Parts: sequence; structure tokens; C-alpha cells
Amino acid sequence: MNPFTLIIFGITSNLSQIKIIPALYDMEEKGLLSGISVLGVARKKQTKKEFYEYINKVAYLPNVHHKHQIKKEVYERLCRKMSYIDGDLDDPNFYLRLKNTLAKESNIKSRVFYLAVYPGLYEMVFKHLKKNKLTQQKNGWARLIIEKPLGFDLKTAKILNRLLGKYFTADQVFRLDHYLGKETLQNILTFRFGNGIFEPLMNSEYVDHIQITATEDFGIGKRGAYYDSVGALIDVGQNHELQMLALTTMDAPVEFSSQSLSRQKVKILKSLVPSKVVFGQYDGYTKEESVNPNSTKDTFYALKTYIDNERWKDVPIYIRAGKMLKQYVTEIVVVFKNPINRLFKHLDCGEEPNILIYRIQPNEGVVLKIVAKKPGQETELEPSYMQFCYKINPEGHFFPDPYERLLLDAIKGDQTFFNDAEEVEAEWAFVDPLVSTRGKPHIYKPGSWGPKEADELIEKDGRAWLEPSMDFCRI
Repeated sequence: MNPFTLIIFGITSNLSQIKIIPALYDMEEKGLLSGISVLGVARKKQTKKEFYEYINKVAYLPNVHHKHQIKKEVYERLCRKMSYIDGDLDDPNFYLRLKNTLAKESNIKSRVFYLAVYPGLYEMVFKHLKKNKLTQQKNGWARLIIEKPLGFDLKTAKILNRLLGKYFTADQVFRLDHYLGKETLQNILTFRFGNGIFEPLMNSEYVDHIQITATEDFGIGKRGAYYDSVGALIDVGQNHELQMLALTTMDAPVEFSSQSLSRQKVKILKSLVPSKVVFGQYDGYTKEESVNPNSTKDTFYALKTYIDNERWKDVPIYIRAGKMLKQYVTEIVVVFKNPINRLFKHLDCGEEPNILIYRIQPNEGVVLKIVAKKPGQETELEPSYMQFCYKINPEGHFFPDPYERLLLDAIKGDQTFFNDAEEVEAEWAFVDPLVSTRGKPHIYKPGSWGPKEADELIEKDGRAWLEPSMDFCRI
């Protein structure tokens, strides 16, 4: 890897602590950071010793995404590549100091700027980076990584995209949605377009409906201030779940490239027709830290939509997500139609539909639920799974973390699994009208599957939410 500097604005932020720094540790252990120099930026004045103590503290913090052993020698190698500079991002003099600091690494001309800061600071940062010629690409390359919120509605998303276009070229900007770094989500493309078995069935002739679920069995934690400003639909629906939908239903790209992939996803996103949405809030949410006691923000939503094209004509898509629910699971379920002349319909399980499951987390894998004959003299049926599963060591980390994967992609200049401006705006164009209907949410009991109104949404169509199974891809 050619030498470059990764500059992390907001190195002491929550995002850096739970995502970015652990990803850098994993990359260092795997030997992926050869030639890298990491410069952390934050307001607080720190000596080199204090900064290393901070990195050490972060490395050993309990982290649900990084449960593996932390090795002292790896941590020390990473620290030798890291340095720190303090300063206020609204102070023009800081950027001159930053420029001089980077100039000391005379052999390193390429750089990645990762903004783990509040979006309100973006314009200030962009303006001064360009003014100090830190975004030039004469003798190397310069790239920018930002992540959600990419605007707070369509209007602000367009403003952000215009701002990015003013200070950066399109090839420099990497809009990160960490779900696009998840292994199974990326594998959807290979499963669909790298094989010839299931893709011919992905249409309204064979598919009855699609369900997309992203539920968590925990609350908002310390994210009250942010979460209460957005709610569930904006937090995960506008980005993660719409990307899941697009990858599941889009047409094959003409080539495996960022532009071709984005073009097909945008076609789906612009073809979505909303039907109805139900908002919920778990009992006790208004007592959470930093939450307005009178808040009506949604911690759950369920919606129904259609894709207005010939391929998916009249195939309903049901999407739900929320916190404090019965199960921690993210999956896409494609439910197939039963043929009229299906044999064994008279037996128990004989009319169970075939189901294709993309399990994003946990128990990651791709699974086909079928019925099979039980061993024995009688003809009896039972549900079974044909499954592709990842061999995962829960104590290891060679199953790449999404941040590790996407950070490496950005370093390589590969935008395939990043959002472009048109995708982001298409997502907001779909979500904004739904958000505008948000009123007083339906209260639901923690540990349930959400409010009964969400069940009614799908049951009135003669269908039901499928309870995610943990019977496959067990470690």
C-alpha cells in the first residue's frame, strides 16, 4: 500500500471509540495498515502519552462488535502509527497548523479525511481544507469519508450534496452506510447474479411478497439526544433498509462497478410507491437519558410499499424496524407463491411456502426454507433448511467488520459499496412523505414485536409477519 495519512476529525467521538479505532486495530492485526499514518483531531489538549492512554482505554472498552482478545504488541504497533493534534474546527488558524503538521511527512502526499463530527461543522471544515490546498490531488490523492445523517430530509440532503460538489470531485467523496459493508448484504449480489438458479424466480410471477426486518432487543442507550431528533424511520429506514430492499430487487448491473450498481439501485428507489406506515414507541422511552419527556418520536415503524415496474408488479414489500423488541435480528425474506398444482397440499406443512432468507445478523448466511419428507414408512413432511453459512469464530475477527471493510475500500478508492448523491436523494424522496404523516405513536411493550397496529398492517392482506428463526447457521 502506498503511504498515506488518515486524518480523523473527532477522534474522541463515540463513533471513533466504538467503530473507527477498533476497525483500525483489526486492520493492523491483519497487516492492512502498511504505510499508513493516523492523525487524530479533537478539541482537547493532550500530550502524546495521554493520547496513547486514551487509545489504550478505547481498545479495551467492552464492545459488542469487537469481542476478541486485544494483543499488546498489536496495540503498540498501532500507536506507533498514530499522532494527535488539538484544535477548534471553526478556527482558521487550526487548518494552517494541520497543513504544517502534514507537511512534516514529506514522503506522504495522499490523505483520507474522516469526519466523525456533527454535520453542522462540515461546511467550515470543507472550506478551510480547500483554502489550505489540502484537498488537491496533484502529487497524490485526497478523499473524504462522511456518514449518516446525510441530511435530515430531502432539502438538506440536496444542500449537503451541493456543498460536497463545491469543494470535492465525485471520486473524492465516500458516503458511508456501514450496512453496505456487511458480508451477507454484499453476498446478495453474488448469490443473485453470480448463479443462474434463483434470479429467474425474482419477479411477480413467482414471488408472493417480501419482508425486511431490522429489530433490536435493546433501547437507545446513550444516543438519546441524536435518536430523539430523528426516530426509527430516519435512523435505519431511510438508509439501511432501503439499501437492503434495492439490492434484493434491482436488475442486474451491466458490470460490477460503482456507477452500474448505483444506477440500478436508484431505479428501484425512484419506483417505490408507499402505501401505509405505522409508528410505535416503546413504553419507557420518554424516561431515557436526553429524551424529551413529551417526545412523540418513533422507536418502531412498519410500512408497506410496492415497486412500480413490470418485474415486481403488485408484489407487496413489508418493512419493519425498531428497538426494545423481542429479538435482535436483521434479515430479508422473499416468500414464494405456491403453485396451484403443488403435490402433498393435503398433508401437514404441505402448503408452507418456500422462503429465501438473507440473514444479515446474527447467524449470518443465505438460507432456503423448503419442506422435505420425514424419514420413515409414512409420508410426512417437515420444514427444512438448505443453507449457506459462514464459519465464524465468535472470539475471532477474521470475518471483516463493516467499518474495516469500507475503510479499506475508501483507501483503495473503491466506491462500489458507498452511496452516491442520487441514491441518498432518492431515499429521502421516498421517506419524507412518510415522516410527514407521523403523529402520536402507538405505545408497545418492551420485549414484544411492536404495536398490534403493525400486525394489522400485514394481516389485512391475508399475510403475517414471519418470526425470525435461529434454527439455521448456528455457530
